[in-house]
Amino acid sequence: MESPDPSFRRRLLMEALTVLAADAQLQVAWLVRHAVMTDEIALDFDHAFRMADVLVAEGLLAREVMTDLRQIDVILSEMSGGENADRWARDALSTDAGWALARRLARRVLVAELGEWQQSLPKISVVR
Repeated sequence: MESPDPSFRRRLLMEALTVLAADAQLQVAWLVRHAVMTDEIALDFDHAFRMADVLVAEGLLAREVMTDLRQIDVILSEMSGGENADRWARDALSTDAGWALARRLARRVLVAELGEWQQSLPKISVVR
């Protein structure tokens, strides 16, 4: 299987960060519009983050943002598990400290990479 082209991989990461960086009310509206659960935000980030080292090696992502990307990954990982189920409720997007920190870090990466953090939220196709 061929790996996706670099611009596609970069776009996936930027789109995942865009959703993660959005204000909580926009995140909730995005989740409702696409009929997906809150964990989709983390799953999209996880999928895209796995390609970040390759993007750095290809010169398509600044090495300096990797610290923030790794921290986002740690935050989202620490929020997982049955004992943290309440952190994945839609309400938690606006009240949970982990989501707030991940949001700030995602904004910082987007500013470093795109010059600003506010981007249009991506449209997704969900296969059911």
